[in-house]
Amino acid sequence: MTLPLSFATIRQLSGLIRSKEVSPLELATFFLSRLETIGPRYNAVVTLTKELALEQATTLEQEAKRGEYRSILHGIPYGAKDLLATAGGIPTTWGASPLRNQMFDYDATIVKILRANGATLAAKLAMVELAGGFGYRNPEASFTGPGITPWGDITAWSGGSSSGSGSAVAAGLVPFAIGSETWGSILAPANNCGITGLRPTFGRVSRHGAMTLSWSLDKIGPLCHTADDCGLLLEAMSGYDPLDLSTTKREFRYQPYRSDHRFKIGVIRDISSNCEDGVKSNFEEALSSLMTVADIEEIMVPDLPYEAATRTILFAEMGSALEDFINSGDARELTAREDRYGGFAPSMVLAKDYIKALRIRDIIANEADQILSKYDALVAPTRPTVAAKVEGEFTSMIRGKASDVMGAMGNISGLPAISVPNGFGKYGLPTGIQFMGRCYNENAILGIAHAYQSNTRWHQMYPPNGNPTSE
Repeated sequence: MTLPLSFATIRQLSGLIRSKEVSPLELATFFLSRLETIGPRYNAVVTLTKELALEQATTLEQEAKRGEYRSILHGIPYGAKDLLATAGGIPTTWGASPLRNQMFDYDATIVKILRANGATLAAKLAMVELAGGFGYRNPEASFTGPGITPWGDITAWSGGSSSGSGSAVAAGLVPFAIGSETWGSILAPANNCGITGLRPTFGRVSRHGAMTLSWSLDKIGPLCHTADDCGLLLEAMSGYDPLDLSTTKREFRYQPYRSDHRFKIGVIRDISSNCEDGVKSNFEEALSSLMTVADIEEIMVPDLPYEAATRTILFAEMGSALEDFINSGDARELTAREDRYGGFAPSMVLAKDYIKALRIRDIIANEADQILSKYDALVAPTRPTVAAKVEGEFTSMIRGKASDVMGAMGNISGLPAISVPNGFGKYGLPTGIQFMGRCYNENAILGIAHAYQSNTRWHQMYPPNGNPTSE
């Protein structure tokens, strides 16, 4: 299958730039046009950074003409979740109506890194207000409107809180986007939008300049078309940052999948028992496909309060991180009615409960590491359902309305995970499969995901509403 330009991978676009078949300026103009004309259909864009993108692309084009290339990202446009600070009069709204004019006089570290690598910032992308920390229950919890996936026979949600990042990549508005995850905010949009999303190990990527929801749970990661693209980006994005003391000094070098390597994967017993029929059947088919490249064993995990401990840490840290906003009274202007009062309860978490959750975290992290020491990854459906309709409530893991052992275990322990598309379920909406690995072992999960994508074509399918025929 030959994909149109709007759905080409980073490797493909980089090859086109280096062969002079397309220039950085042409690529920037092309994706800016898609963001401007198609982006509103999915409520994906907050701010189009057109002037900045064209200025950066012009410089990169001059460098390319001289045969100078900063990295494989040279001339590749991208979008950033709108919780990443941007200088130059570009707002950083955190998805919240009372902050729609919020400005910073500096760029987030990740924005600086990508610029140094030659990527051009084309847009600040929509997100759930305050990254979903105030307990939203409806997809409409963003002043730009509910994020919409370009897939399906119904109007369905792109997922939170990196809603615009998921929609923009899935609809071919940008080749890749940057999202963030505290608990599910990269993997859920990847699932709902039929794309690939990587949650790196905690501390692998600097969060300096990003809105803080939870100091010990927040992670920055990419959403792309392929696992290979995620690997390329992680190598560029990762590294120690003195402005974020949680970052690790461990170096990451992406090692692309070798076809002669066989993996070992664990699957938690009954992990798909509460999934929709379509999600469950797609998961079982994916496991069958994986047997060609991996040995798969059923495992049991200890009976621990994974979700409750993660929820307690998240709420306690959020209540502190957003204390000034809560006390300002600006929550009254938030879009979702439940968010207008939702920040008060988390700020009441008792210190003794937070400390107890931290002690439980140590137990969970040790147990998870012991299990993963025997495997390259644990595997599970990314989400138990396809995307929810944009009207009405959705099932929340964070609010305790659904079980999410893998998500809670992974986020409380800082473990890396990747979600890739594995078919379609109800209403023609995408489903996903996730691989979670040991800390600092992203190459293992990237390798498994790449191997799976080498044997399937789900990642090469683009939505009929993506408007590829105009190219």
